Amino acid sequence: MKKFFSVGEAAKAVNTTSETLRHYDRIGLVKPSKKDEWTNYRYYTEQDIVRLNTVRALQLMDLPLQEIKKVLEFDELEKIVDFLTQAEKKADEKIAILQNSKSKIQSAKADYERKLQAKQNFKGFFLKDLPKRVILLSDTLEVPTLDNLWNYLSHFYDKVTPTLREQFSFEDLAGIYTERGISRLFAVCIHYTDIDGLKILPKGKYLCANCTEENRKNTLDRLIYTAKTEYSAEPFFMVQIVVVSGILQWDYELQVFIGG
Repeated sequence: MKKFFSVGEAAKAVNTTSETLRHYDRIGLVKPSKKDEWTNYRYYTEQDIVRLNTVRALQLMDLPLQEIKKVLEFDELEKIVDFLTQAEKKADEKIAILQNSKSKIQSAKADYERKLQAKQNFKGFFLKDLPKRVILLSDTLEVPTLDNLWNYLSHFYDKVTPTLREQFSFEDLAGIYTERGISRLFAVCIHYTDIDGLKILPKGKYLCANCTEENRKNTLDRLIYTAKTEYSAEPFFMVQIVVVSGILQWDYELQVFIGG
């Protein structure tokens, strides 16, 4: 026995609205196969449901309804199969793009979650045992800005002569190095060879604090005072790591060396 669906049932089956199906009916895209002579109620068959699902899928490929109508009116099965094969290929390409975008979003989300966790874990001053780090100082950049953070590491690759560039790679972070009142942005080297501008940050204990741009100077003054009074240290350099706190926003992790 043939199964029939009311407009509401058909709309639910293809995950759309009754008004959408009525619009399809008005423009001749998908018409219900049965009409009750007494009530004028319209009913869809299972074949109509297949046709409706095809329309909905093609709409997701950004095809206008008039073009979809032409496709469904093809009278040669080969043309329909060829068209749907191409549509399937485009759908696969779209899925691949969305999966790649989702992967990037998940990676960014995980990175922000790690930064949030780190920010929540550290309140006030705290100690860190840090390994020896080799940094490359900028010749010109003194403070982070939207312009120089946007493509940060390219500045440091450009600082290296082309013949040595392949011997350098950097961590994905930014920071400010200050010594004798002179500040320069830096990149942390993963691989490097000896050139001008390299600086070694010694292995050992660092007194650290998180801060914003607004309270950075005050926090840094208190950090140095604490290093001197509580740890008997005389910091001769300061490190300020840029910590991304939001899109186009950043805070800092301040670090002063207090001993090996």
